Amino acid sequence: MKIKTVCIIDDDPICVYGTKILLNHNNYFGSDIMVFEDGYEALINLTSLAEKGESMPDVIFLDLNMPIMNGWNFLDEFEKLSLEVKPQIFIVSSYIGADEILRSKKYSTVRDFISKPLLADTLIKIYNSLSTNSSIAS
Repeated sequence: MKIKTVCIIDDDPICVYGTKILLNHNNYFGSDIMVFEDGYEALINLTSLAEKGESMPDVIFLDLNMPIMNGWNFLDEFEKLSLEVKPQIFIVSSYIGADEILRSKKYSTVRDFISKPLLADTLIKIYNSLSTNSSIAS
């Protein structure tokens, strides 16, 4: 299984750059990478893809703390889209608390939490979890 398209929704250019480097150096992930700086921009663009019947990204890496529309607001709206195949969303955050983990469980598309920064071994765990449908928590 190869993951063709990855979407990064994060306003931190250093994190976006690092994630793109990791994805481009990993054989399991394709080179199609979409980047949005806030949840609103991502929602508008992904909704447009859905309305045109185009494919959604396979995986979304979502930051929670962003301007304009944060990750939680994005999830609230994204979950309303009627999609045949929904992307697997991984929340990537510098702060992961019990409240956030509990809150994320109400979203059917959220696969797991990942602590920033995203590392190469975490990408391999993500790929393996998608292949076996398990959690990436170690």
